[in-house]
Amino acid sequence: MFRSVLCACAAILLLGGVLRAEEPTLTPPPAVTTAVAAVEPAAEPAAAEDPALVEARTAALAVDPLAQAKATAAAGWFGTYTTAPDKSKGEDYSPINNGDNAWLIVASALVLLMTAPGLALFYGGLVRRKNVLGTLMHSFVHMGVVSVIWCTFGFAVAFGGANAFWGGLSDFVMLKDVAWSAGWLESGSRFPISYDYAPTINFGIFCMFQLMFAIITPALICGAYAERIKFSGMLLFNTLWLVLIYLPLAHMVWGKAGLFNWGFGAVEWAAFDFAGGTVVHISSGVAALMCAIFLGKRKGFPNKPMPPHSLVLSFIGAAMLWVGWFGFNAGSALGANGLAVLAFVNTHIAAAAAAITWPLAEWLIRGKPTMLGAISGAVAGLVAITPACGFVQPGSALIIGAIAGALCFASTSYLKRALGYDDALDAFGVHGVGGIFGAIATGIFFSPDANPNIPALNQILYYKIISGDHPVVFNQIKAVVVTVLLSGVGSAVLLTIVKYTVGLRVTDEDEDRGLDLTQHGEEGYHDAA
Repeated sequence: MFRSVLCACAAILLLGGVLRAEEPTLTPPPAVTTAVAAVEPAAEPAAAEDPALVEARTAALAVDPLAQAKATAAAGWFGTYTTAPDKSKGEDYSPINNGDNAWLIVASALVLLMTAPGLALFYGGLVRRKNVLGTLMHSFVHMGVVSVIWCTFGFAVAFGGANAFWGGLSDFVMLKDVAWSAGWLESGSRFPISYDYAPTINFGIFCMFQLMFAIITPALICGAYAERIKFSGMLLFNTLWLVLIYLPLAHMVWGKAGLFNWGFGAVEWAAFDFAGGTVVHISSGVAALMCAIFLGKRKGFPNKPMPPHSLVLSFIGAAMLWVGWFGFNAGSALGANGLAVLAFVNTHIAAAAAAITWPLAEWLIRGKPTMLGAISGAVAGLVAITPACGFVQPGSALIIGAIAGALCFASTSYLKRALGYDDALDAFGVHGVGGIFGAIATGIFFSPDANPNIPALNQILYYKIISGDHPVVFNQIKAVVVTVLLSGVGSAVLLTIVKYTVGLRVTDEDEDRGLDLTQHGEEGYHDAA
């Protein structure tokens, strides 16, 4: 028995070594990549330090004498993680980390799983049976449409260029030099790496990982207008919304030189969004609210009961969302490292807490805890922890999740009723409200030493946070306000355009018959003869 255990351990260690093995050193042409100055050994005597950095560090040391030591340690962790080129051996770039590459491939697949079948089943079970196929189609069609846009120009707008608001079309159009590059052939390789975004993985898988976020975000909006929107109107609105709202916002938060991107030097507007609290959840949630307002209430709502036709489907979808969210959040570490583990732990703890507090609130107020409440609570917790998962400690994640479950329960139960809008599947109540709370809670529970990338990539910001000179919570609120305004105003304009072109809402007769038959000519269920 003891020998068997030893053999098993040896096999695991050997497998881990294979996954962590590095590719042979290859030398790409200078035009394809940029060097990571933060982790390269100095070839010349160091220049005079930035006065702003010296001032920030001095203020931080007055508050925390270990601040500089922590920053140095973080830079060391980052340097180990990125495997800097060895200039003494003539290396112009570092080889990828196969373990990181493998994890991002898996994480990308997990995030796609969140859209279909995860979100599709979750939403599909919550509508009436005459609308199930139409609702499934709302999620599935984005896997095709968004992918084509991403390939042609979407990735370029989100991650190209170096503008604070818009990536432009100067880089990565038709995914040029992203997954494959002829310019690398002379160096013996053909698979580019970007030191700007992800220095240990192939740039192509970074692109695909970000694509999966772009797919699910407009699909989340569909919960608001379920059971009453024209398929053509949905398709036009969501396509315009992706191009004019999602892509610029993704660039502002995650793109090179983006307005909020602290990883590229932002300080005054720096905001922390690890995996999409603003970009994904607040933007889609606010757009969902605007859609609910523009389309009006479903016929008969709220007087006519409209219960979910299959909570079994919704349960399966929610379970897939929970699992897929590990790719969503932990994958955003862009490597198989300790930061990914922190995000993974925080994600699970927050979801678990919210899955308890939502049905507990139902139990206390209505006398019974429901399964719908439990799965809705889990999603609310996952939404709220998304921006915070790489910046807080697990105890804080527990609190964030617990509050999110109760808060989103109150939003979907009372806020919707008080304001009188028909958010059919509570896209705003969960993603909008949960996302706003999560973004602000990121600042409230922020731990500056939780994420070593902060001092490694932006020492001035790190020292300002330590000294109290950077208002983290206030900057989170600024990012929330910008996102709400961009998505809210932009969605209203786009909805008006769609309304007076192809139209938004089906006729009363079509709504009575259901979207399955009237929009797609199919039925999800056929009664036995």
